[in-house]
Amino acid sequence: MTVELAVAFPVMLVVAVIAVNAMTFFSECAAFDAAFRDAVRVCATSPGYGEGADRACTLIKGQLEGAFNAENESVSVTVEAVAGGYRRFTGAIEFRATLFGHGLRTSVFGVQLPALSHRASLVVDFYKPGVVL
Repeated sequence: MTVELAVAFPVMLVVAVIAVNAMTFFSECAAFDAAFRDAVRVCATSPGYGEGADRACTLIKGQLEGAFNAENESVSVTVEAVAGGYRRFTGAIEFRATLFGHGLRTSVFGVQLPALSHRASLVVDFYKPGVVL
C-alpha cells in the first residue's frame, strides 16, 4: 500500500495543481468579462468635456487593475475606431499558473510555461454631450 501511495501521490498532486489553476482561470475570466463591460459602460459611453478615447481607456484600465491586482495577473486595455464614429474597447487579462496560490516558475526543465490570456471587447457609441455633428 505504501508503494502505491508513493507512486500515485505525485500524480494526484499534479492533477490537483492543474485543476485548481484551471478553475481559478475560468473564474477570473468570468469576473473579468463582467468587470470589463461595467467599466466600459461607466467610463466610455459618455466621457467628460475634453476627454478623449485615450482617457477613457486609462480609466477603464485603472478600474480593472484595482479589481485584478494579484501578482500572477495583468490587464491591458486598447481602443480602436470603427465605422460610424464607434469605438471598440478591447480588454485582456493574462494569468500565470500558481502552486496553490504561491509563485510558480516560468519554466520547467527549460520549457517555458505560457501565460493564459482572455480577451473581451465591446463596441460603444462614444457620445460627447453638447457636440453638434
